[in-house]
Amino acid sequence: MKKLTLLAALCGLFNSAMSAENLEDSLSLQEVVVTGTRNATDVRHLPMTVTVIGRDKLTEQHQTSVLPTVMQQVPGLMVTSRSMMGYGVSTGAAGGINLRGITGGAGQLLVLIDGHPQYNGIYGHPISDSYQTLMAERVEVLRGPASVLYGSNAMGGVLNIVTRAMHGDGVRTTIDLGAGSYGTVQAEASNQVRSGNFSSTASVQYGRTDNHRPRMGFEQYGGYLKLGYDFTTHWNAYVDANITHFNSSYPGSVSSPLFDADQWITRGVVSAALENHFNHTSGALSVYTNFGRHKIDDGTANAAQPTQRFFRSKDALAGVSWYQSAQFFEGNRVTVGVDYQQIYGNAYYTSKQTGEVLDTPNKQSGKSHRNEIAGYVDFRQDITDWLTVDAGLRLDHHSIVGTEWVPQAGVVVRPITTGEIKAMASEGFRNPTMREMYLYPPSNEELEPERLWNYELSWRHRLGAFHYGANLYYIKGDNMIQTVNRKNVNTGEIENYGMELEATWHINSHWAVNTNHSVLHMEHPVIAAPDYKGFIGADYHLQRLTVNARLQYINGLYTAVGDNEQKEDFCLLNASVNYALTRGVTVWLRGENLLAQHYEINLGYPMPRATFMAGLNWKF
Repeated sequence: MKKLTLLAALCGLFNSAMSAENLEDSLSLQEVVVTGTRNATDVRHLPMTVTVIGRDKLTEQHQTSVLPTVMQQVPGLMVTSRSMMGYGVSTGAAGGINLRGITGGAGQLLVLIDGHPQYNGIYGHPISDSYQTLMAERVEVLRGPASVLYGSNAMGGVLNIVTRAMHGDGVRTTIDLGAGSYGTVQAEASNQVRSGNFSSTASVQYGRTDNHRPRMGFEQYGGYLKLGYDFTTHWNAYVDANITHFNSSYPGSVSSPLFDADQWITRGVVSAALENHFNHTSGALSVYTNFGRHKIDDGTANAAQPTQRFFRSKDALAGVSWYQSAQFFEGNRVTVGVDYQQIYGNAYYTSKQTGEVLDTPNKQSGKSHRNEIAGYVDFRQDITDWLTVDAGLRLDHHSIVGTEWVPQAGVVVRPITTGEIKAMASEGFRNPTMREMYLYPPSNEELEPERLWNYELSWRHRLGAFHYGANLYYIKGDNMIQTVNRKNVNTGEIENYGMELEATWHINSHWAVNTNHSVLHMEHPVIAAPDYKGFIGADYHLQRLTVNARLQYINGLYTAVGDNEQKEDFCLLNASVNYALTRGVTVWLRGENLLAQHYEINLGYPMPRATFMAGLNWKF
């Protein structure tokens, strides 16, 4: 709390010290977002809280995944990890995304790519190794339910990856190579072309590491392709594809090591869209499909007794999305849309010796396909120059669990030109997954959707080169799916409340700092949610030299809950240095956990001490 008090005092100091002559410059740099509204909108007119992380920030530390940077930049968001590279899947996996105590590992937090939902048809949670920096122009994180626009699984918020596009004529190529601790190597190459009405982006990526424990190797291949064409100034279309394959070994916890626990995972996304952009209306019609192939050896505690079978699963999510946003009169914006999804999944075992399909203890036969169709409307109106109201409603029908009505409402008050007060009340929901209903003995075909309400009050203020904001929120949910007496039932509850603070200050042409802090209280604690999370970053730039330092403190991180509750505290110092040898060639060095902290995010999986990577970035 002392940290929060200090930050609040600093905000008040800057509020009185900054001069009015910089206000116009501040307003010219407003963030335009698409998450939370579908069409590009000035964030000052939206009642929800959205954090935007641009490509410059995503790439400055030469991370191959967007998640480490997102975790630093978004207050209240935590991503689990167990190694230097690779999150993995199945038992003991990392890459769980937790926001305000709502967990993506349970499918309660939705990852989007260009507004299209990304989740596994059987397990219903994100696959974190799929979210590579190579495809991202920016990442927008909406804190709080977004189920009105995005449906099931968006009950705790959404993380939307907006993909790259080439906007100016020409050819741009980037190659980034790196190597470092524990035999880690990473390589990425991308090429962007714009010629008249045609544009393209193509990227490939490779990474591998031995990691810091035996039997913990990881190797990944990835690629992204996007082709776009502008038919007129008002109509354009694109098609894109993203695919990643990784091989991962799972060593078990320190106290219960495993042998031969290997994973072979392929995930892919293909989409196509036709977009229109007019003065008073804009919209898009898109089709998309996500697919996954998973082969997993569960491993054994005794290396002399290998398992006799592989767990396999295939899943896909195919969908059609249409929305149109229109301004009917001054200050008005109405968005209507329709979503349709077909969700498919099939899980089974095969013999290692013969490859034949073995009997699988599940009840999914004949129920591997589920359909979901929804319509929604969002109405936003500027009542005066200083007041905006917003209301939305979604009608969502699932072929198995039935129909949900999902409302939200908010208001934005702008008492001064450079600041706004936002108030928001929104409902979120999550339909039960195929695993929870049909797979394994705890399954229950009578499960109902999970539901919660989020109430939020926030303040945003811009003072020239200094911006800050504060949030208060309260979350109340019921019908959470838990396993009781070896059966999945709707019996769990959520009651969380907390506060978030964030600030950025571009001091001058050489220095910039940003910080964020979050305090969370949970009546019913969950794993991977900290009581307090604080971050401060400093950037220094002088001619050819750029230095980035990142300090993050985690207090009261739950690594186990229940009768054997355990918490973890740690402080991480990361830094990177970039030096431009020539106009297009930069050498870089990155160090993580420079304080050599001993800590765990996943219980039983100690993280590596200080690690280093060095490399070369070439742009031409």
